[in-house]
Amino acid sequence: MTNDESVPNRALVADPDPARLAETVAALTAAGFMVRSAPDAGSLAAAVESEPSDVLVVDNGLREFLPRNDAPVLLLLDPEDELDVAALEAWTIADFAYRGQPPAFRAHRALVLIARAAERTRRRSEAESLRESLRKVSAAIRSTIDPGQIARHLVNGIGEALGAEHVWFTTFPDTRVPQVSAEWNAPGLVPGVLPGELTDDIATFELAERLWAEAEVQPLPKRALAGALGGAGDSGGAGAPSASVVVPVGEGDLVLGVIWIARPDTAQEWTRAEIGLIQHVSGNLAYGLMQSHLIGAQQQVMYKLQELDQAKTDFLTTVNHELRTPLTSITAYLDMIRAGAGGPLPAGVGRMVDVISRNAERLRRLIEDMLTVSHQDTSGDLQLSRVNVGTLLRLVVSTLQPLADARSLSLTVMHAPGTVTVQADEAKLEQVFANIISNAIKFTPDGGHVAVSSGITSDPDTVPSVIVRVEDTGVGIPETEIDQVFTRFFRASNASTAAIPGSGLGLAIAHDIVERHSGLLDVKSALGVGTTVSVRLPLETES
Repeated sequence: MTNDESVPNRALVADPDPARLAETVAALTAAGFMVRSAPDAGSLAAAVESEPSDVLVVDNGLREFLPRNDAPVLLLLDPEDELDVAALEAWTIADFAYRGQPPAFRAHRALVLIARAAERTRRRSEAESLRESLRKVSAAIRSTIDPGQIARHLVNGIGEALGAEHVWFTTFPDTRVPQVSAEWNAPGLVPGVLPGELTDDIATFELAERLWAEAEVQPLPKRALAGALGGAGDSGGAGAPSASVVVPVGEGDLVLGVIWIARPDTAQEWTRAEIGLIQHVSGNLAYGLMQSHLIGAQQQVMYKLQELDQAKTDFLTTVNHELRTPLTSITAYLDMIRAGAGGPLPAGVGRMVDVISRNAERLRRLIEDMLTVSHQDTSGDLQLSRVNVGTLLRLVVSTLQPLADARSLSLTVMHAPGTVTVQADEAKLEQVFANIISNAIKFTPDGGHVAVSSGITSDPDTVPSVIVRVEDTGVGIPETEIDQVFTRFFRASNASTAAIPGSGLGLAIAHDIVERHSGLLDVKSALGVGTTVSVRLPLETES
């Protein structure tokens, strides 16, 4: 079929009967066709291949020799011929006429076939255009998690794609979707008044629920809608009749909302393709709204957690400050008393002062640990520099040696040969080893042994690293509790039972610092035998 109306339609006539062939050619020519003819099967096939036609008029005797093509086909039959419906279905559009009918009738049927083909092409083009438009609506719905924007994308997109007058959408109260409504009106129209079926909330829900259960939509009777022809200054009033349809929106077994679409009465009836595409968009709409509601709820929870976390940090900072100020004064006066500033102390009072001093020191360490936790939560910055692991271990061990001597513990240290350096925050790494070694001393009975060692590993599947091990002959950790030792404020049950002092923060702080150095902290323990804590840190690489 030619697109230019000034160009004649093209016809190919194939008929082995010369007289009938000439009659058909003459009738089509008189009707304005450009006509080619084919008297046999060979010339028919050649003509079809050589040039396209807008319609084929083919005698039934040549039907089986007709190549497949997209042009409409008019078959010429005898009244006694059996109509082969399957043969007609082999072509996109087909019809038949009897050989004895006037040649002008054949020309008329050929024009009807061309018109049908043109209408079919038009509908396919419109359907594809509508499909593309609604595909963009679905994409717009999926592009945002804002419920209001999702609803606006829906009504605006459907209104423009369908050439509607009014589009209205609302959700029903439901915990899975937000409560949202939106309306679109064609340019120059005032908002349309909802049909009676949708003016009552309960009736609207029941209608949508029934339609969703039946997987159907419901065209509403044509009626005049208030404002349908209203201009910018129109206050309403009955307008032209409008055809509308109600589409449910749901998920699973439950209906979530409803869409109402009204368009001019002059528009064609709602097609199955249109309804199917609208239902597809409504499915994307339900998914988008549920996702937006879920993500919105998660964001609210996240914001609340962030507020609580900040409040916790502020609280810890305030408490630490308020505790450290009087504690500093207490320890200063204790030092003065022990130095004899108030005169000689009786033996019994001296022992009391020692107890007070030890507990003040415990309190100071607890405050320092809590402050460390607070700083780790609010700042992830590390002050990296080259750190000599052997030197750092000797410093920590020498600092803790008096604590081991007071318990008659053997505290030894063995370094890897040569100089071993890592890129680390020296102050924080010192805190890691101080926490681990002091823990080992604290949980090892008097007369026990704590061994600190370091070595280099270069397994094929890992980067070259230094491993620092702290082994003790202490009380050990129950096997069922080892996975919890890095949890803040967690203390092993046997430590609590034995009234061994501690805050449960040491290993948690060390674990966090090691991870921030791209390292690994591991604990192995046997109850009543001892514990080994290993720290693996990547070696400094040459730049």
